[in-house]
Amino acid sequence: MKKNIDKKIISEHKLYVEKNMFQICRSITGKGIKKSLLLVKKKFKNLKIKSIKSGTKVFDWKIPPEWNINEAYIIDKNHNKIIDFRNSNLHIMNYSKPIQTILKRDDLLKKIYSLPKQPNAIPYVTSYYKKNWGFCCTDKTKKKILKQYKKNDTFRVEIISSFNKKGSLNYGELYLPGKSEQEILISTYLCHPSMANNELSGPIVSMSLIKYFSKKKLEKSLRFIFIPETIGSIAWISKNLNHIKEKIIGGYNLSCIGDNKNHSFVESKINKSIFDKVLIKNYQKRKIKFKRYSFLKRGSDERQFNSPGVDLPMVTVCRSKFGEYKEYHTSLDNFSLVNVEGLLGGFKIVKSSIEEILKLKIPKSKIICEPHLSKYNLYNSINFKNYKNHSMNLLNFLQYADGTKSIKEISKVINLDYKVCEKLSSILKKNKLILI
Repeated sequence: MKKNIDKKIISEHKLYVEKNMFQICRSITGKGIKKSLLLVKKKFKNLKIKSIKSGTKVFDWKIPPEWNINEAYIIDKNHNKIIDFRNSNLHIMNYSKPIQTILKRDDLLKKIYSLPKQPNAIPYVTSYYKKNWGFCCTDKTKKKILKQYKKNDTFRVEIISSFNKKGSLNYGELYLPGKSEQEILISTYLCHPSMANNELSGPIVSMSLIKYFSKKKLEKSLRFIFIPETIGSIAWISKNLNHIKEKIIGGYNLSCIGDNKNHSFVESKINKSIFDKVLIKNYQKRKIKFKRYSFLKRGSDERQFNSPGVDLPMVTVCRSKFGEYKEYHTSLDNFSLVNVEGLLGGFKIVKSSIEEILKLKIPKSKIICEPHLSKYNLYNSINFKNYKNHSMNLLNFLQYADGTKSIKEISKVINLDYKVCEKLSSILKKNKLILI
C-alpha cells in the first residue's frame, strides 16, 4: 500500500512538471525561471518566491543582468529558416546577446555548435558571464548546411534578446517546521531549458518529498530550495550563512535523479557525515547497487554548500551522475529517459534517508570557540590536578557536536557511556549551547 502511495505521489508530480515545465526556456535569471517557480507555487502555496537584484555582490560573485529571449533564427537567401529557436529552446546558446548580422557559410558554421559523436543530439551550450552568441543544432543539420550551401552563400542571423541590469535572480524556498528548529536542507536547481533528467527530475522529486513530509509530524524541520545552479546556491548561502551555521545540519542536493539506469551519489567534503553514512546504509538495506563519487568529482551545488567557510555537509543524490550518461546536456535528455520507476527509486532512497536522520539526535554547537563554562555554573570552582569533574566531559562533547555526528557516534569518539552523553547533551541544550 505504501509503495502505491509513493508511486502515486511521483506520478502526479511527473505528469504536472512534464506537461507544464518542459517547454519553458529557463536560464539562471529571467521569465523562464520565474514562470517555473510560479508553477511550483501553484502546487504548494507556502512556497516563498524571493529575488536578489542584478548587480548585488554575493561573496566573490555578482548577480548577472537578467536575461530574456523572444526569438532567434538563421535564414538563408531564399528566406528558409534553417535553425529556429521556436522549434527547440536548445537551439540557442543560453544567455546569447542580441545580434542582427549577415554571415557567409563558413563564418556562420563557426557560431553553430554540434556534437559529431552524437549526430542526432542538440547540445546545451551557455555563456553566462561573458557576452557571446551562438546557435546549436544536430551534427546532421550542421553537415547539411555545409553540403547544401556554397561557400559564398549568405545567411541572415537574428537573436532578439535583452539584458536588464535592473532585473533580478529568483529562487523558491519552502519551510516545513518540526519539533526542533534544527533543519535538514533539500536543494535542487531549476534553471536549464528543455531537459528532463538534468533539469526537471530534481524538482519532481523535491515536490514529491514536500507533499509526503508536509503530512507528517516532524522531529526536525525541513527546508526546500529551488534555485538556479551555482549562482543561486552562492546567492542563497550569502543571504543565509548565519542561519546555516546556527540551525542547518546538512542535507541532500538532488540532480539527475530520474533515469532508471544507475544509483549514485557525490559524497560531502568530509565524506563521513551523517548524511553520507545514512544514505549508504539505505542503499545497502535495500540491496541497491550504487556508485560512490569522491567530492573531487563534484559538479553541482554540493560545491558551494561544502565550500570553505560554509562547510555544510551536502550530499548530491543522483540516478546516473551528471556528466556520466550519454544524453547529458543534450536534447536526448527528455522524458523518454526519465520515467516513474526511475524517479520513484530516487525518491525512496532520499525519503528513507531523511526519515532516519529526522529520528537521530544530532547535536550542533550554537557557540563559536570554547564556552566560558563558569557563566553557566558548569565549571568546578576548584582547580586541583587530582580533582575530577565533568567539565572536560562537557567540553569534549561540545568539541564533536558539529552537526555531523549523532550522540551515539560522539559517545564512541569521547569514550563515554551513551546515557552519560545523553545527560551531557541535555545540560548543554538547557544552557542553549547546542541545538538538537
